[in-house]
Formats: sequence, structure tokens, C-alpha cells
Amino acid sequence: MDLEIETRKRRGTYVLLTVLAIWGLAVAIAAETGVYSAINPFLLAPIIALGIVVPVVVYAMSKGFRAYIEVIGLRSLTAFHIWRIGAALLFFWYGAHNLLPEVFVRNAGWGDLVAGLLALGVTLLPENRNRYLIFHIVGFADFVVAVGTGLTLFLLNDPRMAGIQTLPMALIPLYGVGISGASHIMAFDLLHRHVGIEHKVKSDAVRA
Repeated sequence: MDLEIETRKRRGTYVLLTVLAIWGLAVAIAAETGVYSAINPFLLAPIIALGIVVPVVVYAMSKGFRAYIEVIGLRSLTAFHIWRIGAALLFFWYGAHNLLPEVFVRNAGWGDLVAGLLALGVTLLPENRNRYLIFHIVGFADFVVAVGTGLTLFLLNDPRMAGIQTLPMALIPLYGVGISGASHIMAFDLLHRHVGIEHKVKSDAVRA
């Protein structure tokens, strides 16, 4: 049974990484060739939203995908958010060069730094449902604040927001935001169902 689970896990990871690689490459090509710059900024919001909605819909409709997410568990979903430390540094660099509005850099940059460091700490500690819950609440709150600030600045037509339509910054809202938002929602589902923690999986296996 363990071998079967590991085989499914490896297969699922291969499929997931392939999809993520294609998605990231598509975003990079679109940004590099000026596709996003040519799009009306107000259309970026639904594009960003789709990056969250599509994975969540697949998760809701696919029993196999839900099972895979449950197997990789809350530790992996949480560890993924460590990337937000790098995102924060990129926000700070853009802010230092006046390539993004100060309020956006402050809200998104510092929020990502806190979320990334918290994800790192929670991942290094022994698994604990409450710690996972606290992280994903904090991480999702930062996510809402950052996205809300960005959309507000787009509506205010701040010209410096054009910076997120070019590389490397475009990878954050048009790639990382979708994965991060979806992974938070999936984590909340695992927490609600009391699954996705390693010692819980092992105890269930022993009882079986």
C-alpha cells in the first residue's frame, strides 16, 4: 500500500510540476513579448483571478487531485510559501528604484516577507494543526491586502503599476499569486477536514 501511495505521489508531482512549468513559461513569454503591456490594465484583474479560480475548481471537481494534495499535506503546502521571501526582496528592489508605488511596495513587500518567514518557521517546526492554521490565516490576509492594494492602484491609474506587467515582476501577480491563493484555499479545506498532517496519515494507516 505504501508503495502504491508513493507511486501515485511521484506521478502526481510530475504532472503538477509540468503544469506549473508550462504556466510559468507562458507568463514569462507573454511578459517578455509585451502581451501584458498591450492589455488594458483593468483586464489584468480577471486574468489574475483566473489563476486562483482554475486550480480551485480543479481541486473541487477532481477526487484524484484532492487525494494528491492530501498526501503531500499541509507541510508541503506551507513550505511552498517560503518563495514569498524572494518576492518581498523583489518588491523592495522595485520600490527602491521607484518602479512601483510606495504603498504597494509597503503592503505587498512587507506582507510577503512576514508570510515567507512565518512559512519557513512553521515548516521547520514539528507538525501542528494550530500553527498551520495561523500561518494560512496570516498568509491569506496578506494576500488579500496585497491584491486589494494593487487593484486599487490600477483603478486610480497610477502609471508606476505598469511595472508588474514586465519581467521579472509579472511572475508574482500572474503566476505566484494564483498558486499561493489556491494553495491557501486548499490548505483551509485540509484543515477543515482534519487531514494532511503526517502523523495523522500514519495513524490512519496503522488503524487500516
